Amino acid sequence: MRLLRYGPSLVFLRTSNVEDGEEFLSNVFGIQKLSVDDAWNQSNELQTLAFVTPVEEWKTILNLKRGTFLVKMRCDSFLKELLNSKAPFDRVNLGPHIIILRIPGDIEKAFSFIKKRYNAFETSFARGVNEGEERDTLLLVTDKKINAPLNLRELKGSFIINEDFIHVYRTLRLDLPVLMYKTLPEGWKEITIRIYDTNKRYEENIERLLLVLEDLDLGFVVSEGWDWDYPRPFMRIRVYKVKLITWEDPLRIKFLLKGLEYRGYNRFADIDVFSEGKKISWTSISREYNSKFELSKAAREELESFLSEDARKKLHAIEAKLLEKQAPQDEL
Repeated sequence: MRLLRYGPSLVFLRTSNVEDGEEFLSNVFGIQKLSVDDAWNQSNELQTLAFVTPVEEWKTILNLKRGTFLVKMRCDSFLKELLNSKAPFDRVNLGPHIIILRIPGDIEKAFSFIKKRYNAFETSFARGVNEGEERDTLLLVTDKKINAPLNLRELKGSFIINEDFIHVYRTLRLDLPVLMYKTLPEGWKEITIRIYDTNKRYEENIERLLLVLEDLDLGFVVSEGWDWDYPRPFMRIRVYKVKLITWEDPLRIKFLLKGLEYRGYNRFADIDVFSEGKKISWTSISREYNSKFELSKAAREELESFLSEDARKKLHAIEAKLLEKQAPQDEL
């Protein structure tokens, strides 16, 4: 689970011929100009948004009509390529450095802390780029996962901090426990996930579970390993146990993981979720559904809608292997 990361770098390329500059970027880097919204929504940590502007401009102004280029390279590597390629640019200016912070709890309390602790000024994303300069930090706050590209609509707040971004990042990293305490006064939840597979295909099932937990950023896996479960008196079965620290609702996690038990009519494993030592029954999340199969189908659809494309492909590839090993099982 990530709470803090860098955003893309903002590079403003000044040229006497904007059209030639844009054509140069397209030809050399094999990229096309995008709207600012689309470029941001596709960008990831430490990539580069390059704006080609007239040479007479000095201020880092975000012109939404002009568009931008998303370069999937670090800023220093991008600038190296420009220098070595004798690019048709007269000057380069940098915008404020971006840091993205994820707050799982009370956003307003987080805003109050940020303003006071960092002497930060609340703004919007666009105004923050326009008002900030290379030596400033633009802090963006969200409650969504940040281990993937972040949509502009998912931002809850933006702040300009007149401090170097490295100093701000290091300070924020140290302040995270305080921020979590202030925004999550009830604390974190500890849940236990147990996997049981009658066909003993634990390697694939464990891989599927960890893939989903990581891609959806559902919490911190603090321990995992083998354990024993006792479904009935005098009956002992071996299970794989994963302990998770999370701020998510345990019922929500139970629902999503129900989507891993089945794919269509194929059952891969039993996945039980325990909160405060008590097993969460599937009936506690099935009020809208007439059967366990309907519940699993709905959970599967929602789970896949949240997964990244890469994670979804990996999940399907693992499950293809499971289906090859599938032994005849009773239907639901």
